[in-house]
Amino acid sequence: MKRLFLIGVLLTVFTRGVFAHEVRPAYLELRETGPETYDVFWKVPGQGEDLRLGIYVELPADSTNVTAPRGSMVNNAFTERWIVKRAGGLAGGTITIAGITATKTDVLVRLERLDGSAQVTRLTPSAPSFVVEAAPRALEVARTYSVLGVEHILTGIDHLLFVLALLIITGGGWKLVKTVTAFTISHSLTLTAATLGFVHVPQRPVEAVIALSIVFVASEIVRIHRGLDSITSRAPWLVAFSFGLMHGLGFAGGLSEAGLPVGHIPSALLFFSLGVETGHFLFIGVVLSFIALVRRIRIPFPRWTEFVPPYAIGATAMFWVIQRIAAF
Repeated sequence: MKRLFLIGVLLTVFTRGVFAHEVRPAYLELRETGPETYDVFWKVPGQGEDLRLGIYVELPADSTNVTAPRGSMVNNAFTERWIVKRAGGLAGGTITIAGITATKTDVLVRLERLDGSAQVTRLTPSAPSFVVEAAPRALEVARTYSVLGVEHILTGIDHLLFVLALLIITGGGWKLVKTVTAFTISHSLTLTAATLGFVHVPQRPVEAVIALSIVFVASEIVRIHRGLDSITSRAPWLVAFSFGLMHGLGFAGGLSEAGLPVGHIPSALLFFSLGVETGHFLFIGVVLSFIALVRRIRIPFPRWTEFVPPYAIGATAMFWVIQRIAAF
């Protein structure tokens, strides 16, 4: 069965490219400081050097700037701050992101009111605007952060390759269930701790170690195919739990890009985690379905092909290790 992963791995690696986490959302925060005034924070992904993505905030037409926007480029992201005023407040007004329809970028929006409540929404190229509500909706927070979690894992090819390696090692069945459960528990612990500020770890070293974890499990697959004893073959759940702690810090980096809504932090964190797990199981389901399909076709594979998936995974991950260390 393990040989049948060849086509799946090649499709995953070469159709998605070798760069992980390239899809970064823009972020708009409006914090109410008075009955009619708001502090605006606008963060746009950079495109290298001093270039930024060409998307812009359009507030209701009768809004006025109290202060001029102040912008700067830091860590490949353009940030801008200013103060805006609108008679009667922003409730009922429409906010639009100009230029987003020509991109593949989402925009996460958080509006915080004086009472501490918040409205959280997600704008996309197909839905570039929203109406500011007078009262918060917890359901909107759940929907937004669940979708964000699913998209984060499905666009994070490094995390998916790690899960794919675990799937190859366990071969499916009960051992896979225990391994994925251990991975879920461990990364949920560090995701929560980092997001709530109990753990502070620089993101770049975290991403490099995540890539190293993929190199490790890929090498373990090779050892197993060669009939060598390995802790990963005997206790894959232990390896998954150990490296899951580091992957959780990587998930926290993705969540920090979006921010957490004041007044809805527990629910936002919970539904982001549920979204991540949903993405995991969607991916596992697709891979297992692909295996079942290939087994029905009965394509004969020579024995050497069982080494192709681990070497493809390991080579891709090693490229990320070098790339991420060079970015320190």
